[in-house]
Amino acid sequence: MLTGIHILLTYTCHYECDHCFLYCGPHSEGTFTLDQLRQLLHQAVQLRTVDSIYFEGGEPFLFYPLLLEGVKLARGMGFKAGIVTNAYWATSVEDAGQWLAPLAQLGIFDLSVSDDLFHHDKPEESPVKNAVAAASKLHIPVNAICIEKPTAVPTESGDVEKGSPVTGGEVMYKGRAVEKLTSGQPTRGWRLFTECPHEDLRDPSRVHIDAYGHVHLCQGLLMGNMWKTPLASLVANYDPLAHPICGPLIKGGPAQLAREYNVEHDKQYVDACHLCFVVRSALLEKFPDYLAPRQVYGLSE
Repeated sequence: MLTGIHILLTYTCHYECDHCFLYCGPHSEGTFTLDQLRQLLHQAVQLRTVDSIYFEGGEPFLFYPLLLEGVKLARGMGFKAGIVTNAYWATSVEDAGQWLAPLAQLGIFDLSVSDDLFHHDKPEESPVKNAVAAASKLHIPVNAICIEKPTAVPTESGDVEKGSPVTGGEVMYKGRAVEKLTSGQPTRGWRLFTECPHEDLRDPSRVHIDAYGHVHLCQGLLMGNMWKTPLASLVANYDPLAHPICGPLIKGGPAQLAREYNVEHDKQYVDACHLCFVVRSALLEKFPDYLAPRQVYGLSE
């Protein structure tokens, strides 16, 4: 039962955060047009199960007129509308209020703001406090997203050993995190990763959709392409066990995916996402309809 759609309004972002699932940055391409937004929202209506639409990226406020019109369209079709942002635009409480007032009038039900050292390395200069203060004045509900930088948990002797857990605000080692954050982290044997711990691939309740039409079950793992096949048909015909990537993941996690396609890989990984991302990266050419876009894997199109 699909109840939520997260629109990746753009892959463009002025930041290049080390933990970014999507490899977003200033040179990342793929931004919706207004007509594409209309098409997506009309298809969402046809599903008859979706009740909430989120606008995120990248950084959606970089395309503010498009974001504003998208929220207006979504609200006009009866959807709840939320936004995920790094709040770069909140240079003061007064300025933040100017950005948020039109959205408050449209009745957004959630403003999720990234508030961590990946986005703002000087907490005392973070614009988040301005965004929160302005949102409070406008009665916009705010949710803070804080991803702490990962640290290894030492043993009783004070040493960090392979197999030791890693703490830190839900960092998942996929996308740029594989390139930037895995070095020096404790690892475990690949055979231990026998399930996907984060996504319900059997019965997803939400998907992410980008301007290319990719319907993401997880970043870079696709149900299909809604510009080629209507969203209602994709959802109705989704057979998770028959899906060439989801099927093995459901049966035995990233370890089973590696076995099933005989992918060469290392013996140790930081977490399940790390192994899954490495194996999926090796399968891009084999399954281009299910593993895309390439830029989410740090590759050029």
